[in-house]
Amino acid sequence: MDITLRQTRAFEAVAESGSITRAAERLHLTQPAVSMQIKKLEQQAGLALIEVVGKQIHLTDAGQEMLRYCRRINRTVQEAQAVLQAMRELKHGRLSISVASTVNYFATHFIASFHALHPDIQIRMEVTNRETLVRQLQDYDKDLFLMGQPPEDEAIRAYPFMDNPLVVIASPRHPLAAEPGIPLQDLRDEPFVVREPGSGTRMALQGLLRRHGLELASHMEMNSNEAIKQAVMAGLGLGVVSRHTVRLELAAGALVELPVEGFPLLRQWYLVHRADRPMSHAAREFKHYLLSAAEEGRLDELPEQIEALPDS
Repeated sequence: MDITLRQTRAFEAVAESGSITRAAERLHLTQPAVSMQIKKLEQQAGLALIEVVGKQIHLTDAGQEMLRYCRRINRTVQEAQAVLQAMRELKHGRLSISVASTVNYFATHFIASFHALHPDIQIRMEVTNRETLVRQLQDYDKDLFLMGQPPEDEAIRAYPFMDNPLVVIASPRHPLAAEPGIPLQDLRDEPFVVREPGSGTRMALQGLLRRHGLELASHMEMNSNEAIKQAVMAGLGLGVVSRHTVRLELAAGALVELPVEGFPLLRQWYLVHRADRPMSHAAREFKHYLLSAAEEGRLDELPEQIEALPDS
């Protein structure tokens, strides 16, 4: 059967009104147009669906069965239209975001602000490392990504939205902690606590050292910024992290930022998505919200907000 929505709507209107004339008025159609749709539906069904007794229209047994399905079809289409309209108006919808572990220190603040504007949008955020972010990008796994240096790929679009200053941190007890200015060369024999291979922060540090003919001496690998902070506080070595991740520790005196030549090493945070994956309306709206906030300078307030948060 090749039934159309015109036929199901016309049949439901005729069945409920009991009249071709009233059905035509309800549908804003002519009487011949409604009669033609009923005739076509009967041809598709291969059975008579209505019968006229006097001036009254009655449904046949086949018509009663067809009415149940027409109502179900029309109701389903109406529900789909309502859901899509709500999504266009951001009353519903889903948004999946993956963020680099360092971005998590402030990403929740502007995600919360977006959610306050659109409380019915369901947001799922995953915090992970760069290796997983790159794999998810390749696998079309999420709507949007917030990360450091994005991979080079023609199918990827990346938009910088916030500065990411990398700094050298040390325990307050470290011999270099009291130095007013530290040449980069002075770090050549210092042990470092670093992120795993492939980390954006580690690649940035190694790139800087290579440009000055240096290499990491002894180093210890950690798979999270929290682990690096704890290791540096314990005196296991120096660390290079985003300044966003250590504001509380610096303010409390648990860590110090060393004034090393070439630092802070300025990088960018990026909003990233695939160009060859259709964006949902919710994803487009979040992208517009974040980039507009960055352009207007509203994200500049985040460091102060982060610093004011209780340590937990």
